[in-house]
Amino acid sequence: MDLQLEGKLALVSGSTAGIGYAIAHTLAQEGASVIVNGRSQAGVDEAVERIRSETRGTVLGFAGDLSQPGAAQEVVQRHAGIGILVNNLGIFEAKAFEDIPDEDWLRFFDINVLSGVRLARLVLPEMKRANWGRIIFISSESGVQIPTEMIHYGMTKTAQLAVSRGLAESVAGTGITVNSILPGPTKSRGVGDFVEDLARSAEKSFEQVEAEFFDHVRPTSLIKRFATPQEVASLVTYVASPLSSATTGAALRVDGGVVKSAF
Repeated sequence: MDLQLEGKLALVSGSTAGIGYAIAHTLAQEGASVIVNGRSQAGVDEAVERIRSETRGTVLGFAGDLSQPGAAQEVVQRHAGIGILVNNLGIFEAKAFEDIPDEDWLRFFDINVLSGVRLARLVLPEMKRANWGRIIFISSESGVQIPTEMIHYGMTKTAQLAVSRGLAESVAGTGITVNSILPGPTKSRGVGDFVEDLARSAEKSFEQVEAEFFDHVRPTSLIKRFATPQEVASLVTYVASPLSSATTGAALRVDGGVVKSAF
C-alpha cells in the first residue's frame, strides 16, 4: 500500500529510541522527510545515521529538549513546512500516590502534555494555510485505565486525550486531522531495561517476568505480551498519512486488548 507520504515533513518528538524511533524510522521508510529529536546531539546523530542507512526518506536531526518553549520555537523556525507532528515525548515512573510531590505533578504535566500543546500551537498556522496536516498525540491505555502505581502519569495521558479531541473539533471542516494513539504495555527501551533488571534481581528470565506482569498487573491483555514499538509505529504511520483523512478526533488503541471495552 502506498501511504502517499512522499514530500511530507514530519517532526517526531523524543525519537532517538523506543516508540518514537520506530515511528520516525517507519515514516522515513514510507518516503516522508523526518526530523528526529532527542536531548543529546550524540543520540540524535546516531539515530539519524541509522535511519538514513535503512530507509529512503530524508532524515534530519534536532537536538533539544522540546519540553522547553525555546527549543520548540527553534525547531519550528528551523524547519518550515512541518505537516505531520507526532507528540511522542514523555516520561513515566512508578511511585505511590502519597510519595508524589507537587513538583512531580507539574513536571509530568509540563513534559507529557504541554510539550505537545506548544508544538501543536506552533505548527498549526502553517497547517491551516496549507489546509492539510496531521497532529498525533502518543497517549496510553493508562489514560483510560489509570494505573494505581503511577497516577500522575495516567493523569497526563488522559489530558492528552482531552487536548486532542478539543483540537480536532477546532479544525473541523479542514484538511487537518488530530488524533490520539493509545499504546498498551510496550517493550520500549525504558520498559525493556526495567523488566531485564527485575528479571536479573529475581533470578528469572525476561519471559517469566513478562508472564507474571500480564497475569497480575495487566490481566485484561488479550495478547499476553508486551507490544513491540514497531506495532505501535505501524498504526501511527497510517494515521499520519493522507489515506487516514476520515479519521480525526479519535482515540485509537494499539493496547493488545488491555482496555476491556468493545468500543
